Amino acid sequence: TYGDRLHRAFTATVDELTELFDVAGAGQGNILIPAFTVGRTQDLLYLMSKNEKAWGLDKWNIFVDSPMGIEATKTYGRYRNLYGAQLFKPGSDLPNLPNFYMTRSTEESMTINPIKSGAIIIAGSGMCSGGRIHHHLKNNIWRPECHLVIVGYQAHGTLGRRIVDGAEKIRLWGEYYPVRARVHTIGGLSAHADQADLLSWYGAFEGQPPVYLVHGEKRSQEPLAKKLQDESNAPVTIAKHGQKVDIG
Repeated sequence: TYGDRLHRAFTATVDELTELFDVAGAGQGNILIPAFTVGRTQDLLYLMSKNEKAWGLDKWNIFVDSPMGIEATKTYGRYRNLYGAQLFKPGSDLPNLPNFYMTRSTEESMTINPIKSGAIIIAGSGMCSGGRIHHHLKNNIWRPECHLVIVGYQAHGTLGRRIVDGAEKIRLWGEYYPVRARVHTIGGLSAHADQADLLSWYGAFEGQPPVYLVHGEKRSQEPLAKKLQDESNAPVTIAKHGQKVDIG
């Protein structure tokens, strides 16, 4: 996925989020965060718990509006003994955050719709390709005081990718909405390896096993193939549709 780039340092990502909350807190809008329900949602909740005071989160109402995201978060809570991150309140499966709400049912989700200011809404899907984030986009994407925060990879052809690429309007349920909210792309939270990680992984093998690149877009495959060839003398092939390889 990230064969053509290096991830931003994690400290820089935290600084970027700090600036975002400072700017958004001075306005009168909402923050929408489309997020993958397992992993990314919990990463965000952890960072919010850790930086609650620095980010002024006591001024916000924080919603996880995803049934699957809620279940995944509760699973993290049940097995908190397996990791060291202090995400949850003592004796509770709720994240250690003020003004925190989990909206599981459709009716609970709909109560967010009238909120015009002061809401941080984490909802699926992570690429805006479906799910409850569509309802929140419908209610907020046309408002210049609102913010849309992209925290994961947006694949070609998805609504999230069109927004990141600068779409002036989006279509939801047959109607068009102008994109006036501020769009922020936070690049340091990805769970995928970047170019340096992939080169290091390949370099740990003995010899030079052949490589077939079967994932990602052409713009990320080609730079990775060149790096593998130049730095590791690896035999690299970018796989083609229908190609057959004999590994016997």
